[in-house]
Amino acid sequence: MPTETFADLVAAEDVLLFVNAAITATGQREFHSQAYRQQLSLDFLHEYVRVNYRRVYAASLALDINDHNAVRIVQGLLEHPADASAEERRTEGLLIAARLAKLPPQRVYRLFRGLRAARVNNRRTRAIMRDWLAGRPDPAHDAVKYRAGLKTAVRHAHLRLDDGLGQAGGAPGGELGAFLFRPGKLPRYRHRLLDAWRRAHYEQGAVGELPFTVAEGFAARHGMKREAFLERMVPRMTRLERLRTQGQRSTAAPLELPADVDLTVMPLTRLALYVLSFGTGLRSRHRTELTLALRTAARRAAGPHAGSWGRVAAVLDDSYSSAGSGEKRRRPLAVALACHFLLEALAAPGAYTPLWTTGSMDSLLVRPWGPTPLGIRVLDALEHGPDRLVIVSDGWDNAPPGLAGEVLRVWRTRLDPDRRTAVVHVNPVYDADGFDVRRLAPSVPTAGIRDAEDLPALVEIAQFSEGRTGPAELYAYLDRQVARFVHDDPSGGPL
Repeated sequence: MPTETFADLVAAEDVLLFVNAAITATGQREFHSQAYRQQLSLDFLHEYVRVNYRRVYAASLALDINDHNAVRIVQGLLEHPADASAEERRTEGLLIAARLAKLPPQRVYRLFRGLRAARVNNRRTRAIMRDWLAGRPDPAHDAVKYRAGLKTAVRHAHLRLDDGLGQAGGAPGGELGAFLFRPGKLPRYRHRLLDAWRRAHYEQGAVGELPFTVAEGFAARHGMKREAFLERMVPRMTRLERLRTQGQRSTAAPLELPADVDLTVMPLTRLALYVLSFGTGLRSRHRTELTLALRTAARRAAGPHAGSWGRVAAVLDDSYSSAGSGEKRRRPLAVALACHFLLEALAAPGAYTPLWTTGSMDSLLVRPWGPTPLGIRVLDALEHGPDRLVIVSDGWDNAPPGLAGEVLRVWRTRLDPDRRTAVVHVNPVYDADGFDVRRLAPSVPTAGIRDAEDLPALVEIAQFSEGRTGPAELYAYLDRQVARFVHDDPSGGPL
């Protein structure tokens, strides 16, 4: 084998390994590994890929990686600008701008604080911060809700609030500057939200005019009763805030579904997490509503792929390790439950077979318990002769250990060498010791998964780890994803 070809194959494997980590790992504790091991593993991977494959490192921003790793990639690119050519910096600027626009604002402000702490203040960084702040829909809202973060960004990027930032939210720039840097100078503010913040220091009536997370601090300062405060704030809460506080509100019945939240509009994986937070009694009692909400979210996630996957069998892990950790409670199980409903939508009508590792026949009532007999369930699934077999598991096959890998090896080499059945393993848990998600067999493509909604795209990525497509196809795929990701801003971005 020529040296160049071997080097390309190694590079492709490194890229796939990093993508799996960037999708699944968040530096938090998992069932089988501590947080510090996760963080050390991620530190190594980020530096290794940034130094050796910078173009791919930046291109990862266009993939379905999680927010934690997206922020780390952006900071890594901005901290080391000298390693990139002028053309690479231009592409990076487009990718960074597009990714920041999709991140929650609190993460972006945390990134800006990290850049300041790292003393990163080059022209490109200041341009990126300036353009992102200029695109915020209501700077006055940010000044109240993310006060420290906005102050840090304005100082670090040397911005003048009189030059348009304040005007975008209806607050004069002079007012915004006085609010952030000279509080107490103005007797009142013309902008309603800024003045509500001023009055909330001594007037309980103004607390209800503030964003919920800001109002919480003022409510505690005024000694307001928690239940009364929460009921008063319901109209100003986001959907997730209403869900988070429903058990603390006087009108919220802990044994009933919330009346003020439309579950059918929630993202699929987040909805699955929410459903699993209920006891089996409530899930049984509201089976119709919960199933309808999950199927609605699944059909929305399937989009144009709905019904196009033919006969599908799924092996879904609800073993004890699917309970996750204190930081990621029931996350692996929620991904499996969400994938169950999504695969039901992707399969042809009536051509879907779910198989839970515990043998459960009622997907809505699954709970984490027992060992992980993946091998037995894979055998059961293959007996149905599916067009696709999807395995959703953390890969810790232990009943007996290694049986799933052996079953898949024999199936692929002896019983189905023509690959009539497409097999893919998606893993929601990062293995810090292996710098990757845990795999079942070398012959089975494996991809990390964070949200079930990404399953169709991840199946496409997984094919590159199977060995039937080469590095050229992988890099072409990344280029297509980058072009699609920055398509909304084709004219250019901060350099």
